[in-house]
Amino acid sequence: MEAIGGVLSAFGLAASAGLNAYVPLFLVAVIARFTDWINLGPTWEPLTSWWVIGVLVLLGAVEFLADKIPAVNHANDVLQTFVRPAAGAVLFAASTNVVTDIQPVVAMVAGLLIAGGVHVAKSAAVRPAVSATTAGVGNVPISIAEDVVATILSILAIVVPVVVAALIIVITSFVVWLLYRRARRLPQTPGA
Repeated sequence: MEAIGGVLSAFGLAASAGLNAYVPLFLVAVIARFTDWINLGPTWEPLTSWWVIGVLVLLGAVEFLADKIPAVNHANDVLQTFVRPAAGAVLFAASTNVVTDIQPVVAMVAGLLIAGGVHVAKSAAVRPAVSATTAGVGNVPISIAEDVVATILSILAIVVPVVVAALIIVITSFVVWLLYRRARRLPQTPGA
């Protein structure tokens, strides 16, 4: 059962990294340092060092502020296109260390795809729609909401991974349903 919890936790943390790379990394580092809820293997133990935690706090603060400033937030999204999938890969691989049958490269690719998928959905679909419909005014509240969701999702992924798995399934189903409805409403061209 611990193995299933590790995989579910890994999925939740990688999805959270797609919204904000530094929140789940920071939470994993701090929780692994001070509790036994997360046991990182020797490969990932450096995440719990004070200097890594300090760097995560600094990078998290910079990302938090950059994401709230108009125009800078778009440049930040471009930079985060590389950072968030990498963070998801690290989180997935570090969280599944209880599962010895998963090849580390496969775990990292899974985390990369999950975090990258969430990031692309956010930065290619959600943010442009919010910018277009609110003339950019809605970006700050959306950014704050993303940070809150990333924090809650990360905590739940660590504490109750089954809940996170259910949330991911529900949210994914909802997004697919919205896309399906939108595609059905688009006018069909003759001969297509």
